[in-house]
Amino acid sequence: MATEAFAPAKINLTLHVTGQRVDGFHLLDSLVVFADVGDRLQFTPGLELSISVSGEHAAGVPTDSRNLVLKAAEAAGWTGHINLNKVLPHGGGIGGGSSDAAATLRMVADQGTPILRDMPLSLGADVPVCMLARAARMRGIGEQLDPVVLPQLPALLVNPGVEVPTGAVFSALESRNNSPMPEDIPAFETPEDCATWLQDHRNDLEPPTKSLAPDVVRLLDALEDSKRALLARMSGSGSTCFALYPTMKDAHFAAYEIGAAHPDWWCRAVLLN
Repeated sequence: MATEAFAPAKINLTLHVTGQRVDGFHLLDSLVVFADVGDRLQFTPGLELSISVSGEHAAGVPTDSRNLVLKAAEAAGWTGHINLNKVLPHGGGIGGGSSDAAATLRMVADQGTPILRDMPLSLGADVPVCMLARAARMRGIGEQLDPVVLPQLPALLVNPGVEVPTGAVFSALESRNNSPMPEDIPAFETPEDCATWLQDHRNDLEPPTKSLAPDVVRLLDALEDSKRALLARMSGSGSTCFALYPTMKDAHFAAYEIGAAHPDWWCRAVLLN
């Protein structure tokens, strides 16, 4: 019998690069939330492990051993056929592959098979927080997770249709030893409160990504210029960017305006957290 799973988009509200280990892994301090849009997976048990990919962003998703879903299933000892309905742009900085892998591990765990503690991190830095799939502060190389309480945040996600290799972004990063967020994250009652606090923080990967991808500059300008936008920022290493709004009505209006002006951009009004 088939089992279905949802893999929500992961959004970095902040992303501070605070150091680099001798093994090359970067140290991060990031406030992460999840959206009500994401990929969908269907798992049908069987003797052999295989995957098929459908959906609006299926093109370019590997179906061989490079696929994180297959890696997660193999690591967890699950076999069968997986259908991945790819809603999220891959390589877009919103954790699509990591969230898909985490959804796979959660499915296996829900069926009674224990997941080894180090398995999520072995698949990627974003997989542990995607396993949690709720608002959290992520530190270290992704292994230190502290759940946080945030209000629901109306937002618009936009991807300009360009992939920016993560390695190139980190290579273009001028400083790898930047300040972390404050030790205590305050309680926010409204999206406006949260956005005001976020203005004092940053995504350290945004400047190098903008230097590599001019489309990201245009996208952030469009979000900043949208009516009633509280904050515009890039997520992860790009190229997806987001803006926060006071209400979902404002987010939907911005999606309509930006989508009409840039019909080749992927736009989704979402609720974060």
